[in-house]
Amino acid sequence: MRCFRVGTLVAAAALSACAVGPDYHPPEFPVPASWSSPPGVGARDEGGDSATLASWWQSFNDPQLNQLIERALSDNRSVRQAVASVVEARARRGITAAGLFPSLDGSASASRSDSDTTQGLSENPASFSTSRESYSASIDAGWEIDLFGGQRRSLESSTAQLVATEAELRDVLVTLLGDVALSYVEVRTTQARLAFAERNLASQREVLDIAGWRATAGLATTLDVEQARSSYAQTRATLPSLESAIQAALNRLAVLTGQQPGALQRSLGEPKPLPVVPLEFVSSVPADVVRRRPDVRAAERRVAAQTAQVGVATAALYPSLTLSGSVGVTSSSGSKLLSDGLQTNRLGVGLSIPIFRGGALRQNIKAQNALVDQAIASYEATVLGVFEEVENGLTQWVNEQTRRTALAESASSARIARELALAQYNAGLVDFQTVLTADRQLISTEDALAVSDGEVASNLIRLYKAFGGGWSVFPASTTAAAGTP
Repeated sequence: MRCFRVGTLVAAAALSACAVGPDYHPPEFPVPASWSSPPGVGARDEGGDSATLASWWQSFNDPQLNQLIERALSDNRSVRQAVASVVEARARRGITAAGLFPSLDGSASASRSDSDTTQGLSENPASFSTSRESYSASIDAGWEIDLFGGQRRSLESSTAQLVATEAELRDVLVTLLGDVALSYVEVRTTQARLAFAERNLASQREVLDIAGWRATAGLATTLDVEQARSSYAQTRATLPSLESAIQAALNRLAVLTGQQPGALQRSLGEPKPLPVVPLEFVSSVPADVVRRRPDVRAAERRVAAQTAQVGVATAALYPSLTLSGSVGVTSSSGSKLLSDGLQTNRLGVGLSIPIFRGGALRQNIKAQNALVDQAIASYEATVLGVFEEVENGLTQWVNEQTRRTALAESASSARIARELALAQYNAGLVDFQTVLTADRQLISTEDALAVSDGEVASNLIRLYKAFGGGWSVFPASTTAAAGTP
């Protein structure tokens, strides 16, 4: 028995050395040591396995955002679809792995035949009835010896494809977390814009009343009244579009969290401040981002899977050897089939050699190599896209903070200017056009400030998403279904 095991191991080692086709080597692509755009003040590098980056949304200290993230991880339909894809990929790998082992099939049959015979003279015939029973059972075995590693290359390809599918699940999570946070910020941003618009509408109503009183007293013209009414109506016209935008963002957020549109109206309909943007954020060097990003991992594994397919195609050029055998028993009595049945044994060896296929096999190898080149180009494009995303995110993060500071100063001055213009108009020192100009400038600046507040938070979310933050987060249901560590 020991000699048999040693012989089996030696044979397996000899066969494994015969795997044809290219061995996989990860594609090399230049990775810069640092970003060309500086991260700005407050950035800190915690390395590739940062716990803060893994759960970046918690740095905003917003309980409602945390609840939405948890709900999305457990109920989002895209996550469920990606989990099912991982389960499918695992099963397909199992199917491929089964091809390396022998196959056993059992069969059994039973039959009965009856016949009538007639003997004697035609005027006095005698009839006889006979019956015959037959029972059989057999076990058939077959094994295609993987002489040139075609099946092992196929398993290698399936394994790489499985890892790519798991990485795609992680990429779905990264995208989902970013989309949930961005939609939540959009809700709070639009609510702030609506609050500014409603406050300015009340102020314009006051200006309209003042213009009417002054016109009645003969201190202003009807032109002032109509201009004030037009400005008031323009501001009022912006409210429905803002309310529609809030509802659309709420519906989007509901769908992302696996709920019916309108389900979040009660819990998020009440305006609340934007999440507080942290003073510091976690940054990463390019090499860490490339290692962390699941879309890069998926693209690299697809290159590995396709490289193994070249080996599968190459193995088709070589002979294939099949071992087959069967053990069977037959008997005329079912009760004596196993004890007294006639036993037959069969052992066979089959050799198949491709002789002429019109060049199809070599053209298939050429096609598989071309697919490898496509996969490598896709991998390089993915890495370049990651670098672009991070560089743009860093630039937008720094510049939007500068823009927000300027808008805050502008809004403060615009409020003072409007108060002065209205006071001077009441005193008859300036015309009504000065009030309208100050009023419109305040409305425009406050709306831009609200948008900029949201963009500062959104840019940080996009930056964390570009860094690949959140890929390691898996809800319990996802881990159980997909078997992902």
